[in-house]
Amino acid sequence: MQIGSIIAIYFVVWWLCLFMVLPWGARSQSDAGEVTPGTEPGAPALFRIWRKLLITSVLAALLSVLLVWALGNPTLREYWR
Repeated sequence: MQIGSIIAIYFVVWWLCLFMVLPWGARSQSDAGEVTPGTEPGAPALFRIWRKLLITSVLAALLSVLLVWALGNPTLREYWR
């Protein structure tokens, strides 16, 4: 498989994982009981975006490796044919 295809697969899987990881551990300001004046009560109390981006990148890398392996496996190719 070409490197461009692998990068494209990782890119798509990364975005799917990001939308999957974003709600993990999310607590709104109203849930935390500390609503900052002038903000939406449903806004996150503590966003922790860098932690979520790291988790997303690792998860996407693992899933991409698994997907590229599955696409290149001759046994699975024969099965899908």
